[in-house]
Amino acid sequence: MKKRIAMLLALALSATSLAACGGSSQPAATTAAAGGETKAAAETKAEDTKAAETQAAASGEDAFAGLGDFTMMVGHAQPEGNPRYVSMEKFAEDVAAKTNGHVTVEVFGNGQLGTEKEMLEQVVAGTVQGMRGGQFDFSPRLLMFTLPFLAQNRAQVTALLQSDLAKKVCAEAEAETGTVIINLCDAGGWRQFSNSKHAITKPEDLQGLKMRTNGMNTIDKTFIALGATTTTIPYSDLYMGLKTGVADGQENPWVNVEGMKFYEVQQYFTEVNYQFHPDPFYVNAAWWNGLPQEYRDIISECATEMGTYNDQLIDENQSAAKQVVIDAGCEVYEPSADELKAFQDAVQVVYDQCVEEGIMTADELQEMLDIVANAK
Repeated sequence: MKKRIAMLLALALSATSLAACGGSSQPAATTAAAGGETKAAAETKAEDTKAAETQAAASGEDAFAGLGDFTMMVGHAQPEGNPRYVSMEKFAEDVAAKTNGHVTVEVFGNGQLGTEKEMLEQVVAGTVQGMRGGQFDFSPRLLMFTLPFLAQNRAQVTALLQSDLAKKVCAEAEAETGTVIINLCDAGGWRQFSNSKHAITKPEDLQGLKMRTNGMNTIDKTFIALGATTTTIPYSDLYMGLKTGVADGQENPWVNVEGMKFYEVQQYFTEVNYQFHPDPFYVNAAWWNGLPQEYRDIISECATEMGTYNDQLIDENQSAAKQVVIDAGCEVYEPSADELKAFQDAVQVVYDQCVEEGIMTADELQEMLDIVANAK
C-alpha cells in the first residue's frame, strides 16, 4: 500500500509546477525549533495540555474529540534500524497516543517517497506533510553548522543546534520555503572517510580520489580543499555507485555505513569525525497552521522528545556500527591528534569561503566558535 501511495505522490510531484516552490508563506505561530514564543509561554502551554489530558483521562472523556482528525505523511531516506527510522516510529506512536488517535502519523522510510530533495519539494508543494533529513537546498544557511571540524563532542553539537543562532536560521528557512522546522537534531553522528583504493592517513592521500558527495556545498568544498574530486550520487544509489566504481569513496557516519552496508564495497575507512549534519524536520506551513493549537503543541513536544531519542540512539550505536565494519574485514585508521590537525589545517579555507558566499557572516562564525568553546 505504501509503495502505491509513493508512486501516486511521485506522479503528483512531477505534475506540480516548480513555481509552487518559490512562494513564501507566513511562518507558523508556534514551532519548537524556531523559538517564536518565550520558553515560559511554551512551558505553560505544555502544562495546560498535559493537565487537560490528565483530567480527560480521569473522567473517561476524549479531550480532543471536537478538534477533528488529521493525517501527517512523513518521509525520510534511512533504512529500518537506523536511529532516524527508529525515532520516527516512536514519534508516530507518541503523537497517536497523546492525541487519542486523532492525529495519525504515517512514516515512509527508506526513500519510499524519493530522494531527500524530492521529498522536501513534496513538502513545499503540500503533497506530503513532512520530511526529515539533511537536505539544505532550500535552506542553505543551515550549512553553517556543517563546517568541517566545527564541533568535537555531543555537548558542542547540542549547544549549536539548540542555540539562538539555530532558531534564527530555522525561522529564516520558514519564511523562505513555506515550511516550518519543528525539530533540529543530529542526522547520524560523526562523519568518516572511506574509499576502495588505499588508506587515508593524511590530507595528501585524498589527492586523485573521486569522492561521492550528496551535493552539499560544505562537503564538496572540504574534499576539494583536500585535493580530491567529487561526484554527486543520491544516497539510495550510493551502494551501487561504489560497487561499480562511479566513485572511489564517500563520507558518512558509522550508523549509515553499517545500515546501508557500504563496508561491503569499501575497504579503507578513516575515523576523522570531520563533520556532523543537522537533521531538520520540515513540515508544510499551510498544513501546520491549519492544525488546532492543541495539536501543534503536542506534535512539537513529541518532535522534541524524538530529537533527544534520536541523538541518544546515535551515541549508543556508533561504536557497535564501527565494530561491524571492522568485523567485515575493513581497515579502520584512527589518526593521532597531530594527524587530525593536518586535516583541520587543510580545510580552514572552507570557513573563509562560506563567509564570502554569505552562508554565514564573520560575526555568526565567531558566535558558533564561542558556543563550541563554552559548551559543557
